[in-house]
Amino acid sequence: MSKSVVAKVFGVMFALSTFFSGAGYAAPYPERPINLIVAFAPGGGTDLVARLIAPYIEKYLGNGARIVVMNKPGAGGGIAFAEVARSAPDGYTLGMVNTPHILTIPIERKSTFSWESFEFLGNLVDDPDTFAVLDSSPFRTLKDLTDYARANPDKVTVGTTGTGSDDHLAMLMFEKATGTKLSHVPYKGSSEVRSAIIGEQVAVAAINVGEVLQYVKSGTPLRMLGQMGAKRSNLAPNVPTFKEQGIKAEMTALRGLASPKGLPSDVKAKLVKAIAQAANDPEYQKRAADIFAPTRYMAPEAYTAEVKETDAEIKALWKTMPWGQQ
Repeated sequence: MSKSVVAKVFGVMFALSTFFSGAGYAAPYPERPINLIVAFAPGGGTDLVARLIAPYIEKYLGNGARIVVMNKPGAGGGIAFAEVARSAPDGYTLGMVNTPHILTIPIERKSTFSWESFEFLGNLVDDPDTFAVLDSSPFRTLKDLTDYARANPDKVTVGTTGTGSDDHLAMLMFEKATGTKLSHVPYKGSSEVRSAIIGEQVAVAAINVGEVLQYVKSGTPLRMLGQMGAKRSNLAPNVPTFKEQGIKAEMTALRGLASPKGLPSDVKAKLVKAIAQAANDPEYQKRAADIFAPTRYMAPEAYTAEVKETDAEIKALWKTMPWGQQ
């Protein structure tokens, strides 16, 4: 056997050895459970969407994928967002990220993360804010609320999902637009706000339209005074916007999926594809409508661009309405 033939044989044997013992034979992603961290308490709008979308992402990832939803409420979402940001960028830790929460926290105080700490994989929900009251409340309209709040500064208690949340900013925008002063009561999630208003610990629940509709469906006697979208949500076409009632205040909440920055390109591609397929799955969309989650899928590029734009808007808002000092 010639030297050239021997060299070729050894070359093939070496290549095969490398393939079977090295990266060429690496197990396909995912090979272990994926943790999906939710920044708010169980039962809230973010938690419901996370638990709803997870099986569909598993389906489209394939390879026996398993997603474990983990609730880590606290600090207005800051505890969970920080954990996601500092996790290994290997595709086994994902987070449900909420805008404006991931933007307001680094503005308010020293933080270990910013929006640039994340890879945005796909937005799932865009939900307008609302002011909701018990059916028994004397406030029948936003005008009723405004008139009372003007005559009684700091007497109207408003429950929100935390300082710097979209709900809190909605309350501040209402104050600015109406010349009122309300009393802010922050909670760890919308389910806690619901409990507080049922127990009459607060007079107004500043949460999202989809959350109110879900709670009403489950028997909570709530009534919306108005919604803060640019136009009426198709989920609540009979509820007028704040703008329609003469109050210039708009606020909505994005809820999407992200990972720590630095995700390997092949893993990111798999996740992005699976999330897009899951978000557009007709069965998922029907079930999302059933829990009153106003879906709005955005691919990573569009999602990232909107987060960046919103960050600039909120930084400008901070200069005139420094909510951390409220």
